[in-house]
Amino acid sequence: MPLFLTMSKQSHPLIRLLSYLTPFRGKVVLASLFSVLNKLFDLAPPALIGAAVDIVVQGKNSLIGRLGFPEPGDQLLVLGGVTALIWILESFFEYLFQVYWRNLAQLTQDRLRKDTYRHVQNLELAYFEDRSTGGLISILGDDVNQLERFLDHGANDLIQVAVTVLVIGSLFMVSAPEIGWMALLPMPFIIAGSVWFQKKLTPGYASVREQAASVNGQLVNNLGGIATIKSFGTEEYENRRIAGLSEHYRKANEGVIKLSSAFVPLIRMLILSGFIGILIFAGLKTLRGDMEVGLYSLLIFVTQRLLWPLTRLGQTFDLFQRAMASTRRIMNLLDTREHLPRGDKPLDKYSITGAYNLKDVHFQYRSGPPVLRGLSLTIPPGKTTGIVGATGAGKSSLIKLLTRFYDVTAGSITLDGIDIREYRNEDLVHAAGLVSQDVFLFHGSVADNIAYGSFQATADQIIQVAKHAEAHEFIRSLPQGYETLVGERGQKLSGGQRQRISIARALLKNPPVLILDEATSSVDNETEAAIQRSLLHISQGRTTIVIAHRLSTIRHADQILVLDAGTLAERGTHQELIQAGGIYAGLWKVQSGLAVQ
Repeated sequence: MPLFLTMSKQSHPLIRLLSYLTPFRGKVVLASLFSVLNKLFDLAPPALIGAAVDIVVQGKNSLIGRLGFPEPGDQLLVLGGVTALIWILESFFEYLFQVYWRNLAQLTQDRLRKDTYRHVQNLELAYFEDRSTGGLISILGDDVNQLERFLDHGANDLIQVAVTVLVIGSLFMVSAPEIGWMALLPMPFIIAGSVWFQKKLTPGYASVREQAASVNGQLVNNLGGIATIKSFGTEEYENRRIAGLSEHYRKANEGVIKLSSAFVPLIRMLILSGFIGILIFAGLKTLRGDMEVGLYSLLIFVTQRLLWPLTRLGQTFDLFQRAMASTRRIMNLLDTREHLPRGDKPLDKYSITGAYNLKDVHFQYRSGPPVLRGLSLTIPPGKTTGIVGATGAGKSSLIKLLTRFYDVTAGSITLDGIDIREYRNEDLVHAAGLVSQDVFLFHGSVADNIAYGSFQATADQIIQVAKHAEAHEFIRSLPQGYETLVGERGQKLSGGQRQRISIARALLKNPPVLILDEATSSVDNETEAAIQRSLLHISQGRTTIVIAHRLSTIRHADQILVLDAGTLAERGTHQELIQAGGIYAGLWKVQSGLAVQ
């Protein structure tokens, strides 16, 4: 298990981020080294200015003169050469640190996004029950990007400020210890103020990230339901809702902005005290002849180089706090351990008979009452089983248990005599082909959507399953045939067309078990007839489970199970259940027009 996942959730997000960057340790070291070298050469110009003043004032007695260059003209040429070399090296290391830090930011962003997306996909379906898709998108998108922005600029700024304080502080204490403390005096207050601001900003930025997730969540919902919004004429209502969430986000940022913006002005006041102290007291020493003019010039310049960059700490800490708030959200997501227990028994789909047996099955979702109560039933292999019942009877929940999207609360479900929890999840997925009531098609061509999950399928195989699903003829009539783009979620196609593409997609897996969940509930009579014809063909030789609202869809099933309030109420063929005069017979009379509605 990665180190960052073994650390306590209470660890500071920076520590967790550094542990996450362990695979890039070499790049982090080089990027940091280039930042240090760039800053060292960047701090040299004040010394060069001091040397130039020293040459003009001292002449042959200047520092460079004492190094073997007695003529002031030669000294200036030497100084010019050294200046050129320093500027070239400063520019070179600036190029290197920018390349390394920015590439490191991209590597981190890439790894984080892939890791978090992979992790989210592996979470059990129950995890998504009470969570906003937009909130997850906010973490996968905005939070990851926020971290990238910090690594792009903020990490280098923190390193270079630390180098500046260390180098110039050492210079003061070596060259003029009696007054150097004046420049260093503001430092403890600046550091203490930075820590105080950091603590104050942490909850504020956590709130900002949460508000951003709320806005993203509602936007995703609204864009996904734009047809519903337009059909009800609720555009203004949704405008107000988004405006309200956006206002909460603005106000959360407003509070943080007020606090973070006060940081720089306060630091400037502290900096001013140190700068004035050096300006006056070092100037008096120079006037008395106790300090050389060149050294005085150097100290004035480096005081600015020491203190003024600290004004950027406000902006840097702002980036840092935003990044840490995002890091905490990302790591908390990666810490989530909501997985169904993994089985280890292999399952060869070509050897499956498709015999299901449910024994005293109980099930309920995380919130809400029990859905299934002591359900026991058998689904024979190679036969067609229809499942009917009123809304809320537990039909779709039963399918989710058979496909192991969820685990039973109590009881057991076996496939070919073995509890499905013992099978490897990846094998169990290939054992059953599911056609859901809510068909989801990806933005792409018809062929791409049929071949989804069977990516190596040939064009001939795609056409063959389309024919079995009664989809080939309407696909041929589309503008580009099988290469026609279906639009996001398949919005360019009718509900019946999407259903038939979904059936073809399931058939291409060639599963031993085929499950259709309300596949004809929202289609017209012609489409229903087409789906019924395809069912008669594709159900041959495989276990077929059909949840149906329209009883005509399953009237030829080998057995029909009638669920009522999570229990098995009736069982038999169509004719047997009609003759029994129970729930099924009542539903049939209503749908066939034999009863007054």
